[in-house]
Amino acid sequence: MQTVTTNAATDSERNRLTWQCRRGMRELDEILRCFLDRGYGGLNETGRAHFTKLLDYPDTVLLEILMGRMAPADTEVAHIVRKIRDTLAP
Repeated sequence: MQTVTTNAATDSERNRLTWQCRRGMRELDEILRCFLDRGYGGLNETGRAHFTKLLDYPDTVLLEILMGRMAPADTEVAHIVRKIRDTLAP
């Protein structure tokens, strides 16, 4: 029964994050969704918290950070941005 509860919690978290990754900017949508599909599952609890923190940024700032045109002052956010870039690199 514990597995069902854990899977339900995971599914709920995944649905919430999928919704949060819909930003209305195609570039952001693609970057965030791709990371969610490819890299998010490999994050530990701390990394997941940092990703959630990153999603709190305004769209324009988030795009600038993810495109490398702006560096985040927060080291935790900078770390997750590097993970996103590494995951998406060819």
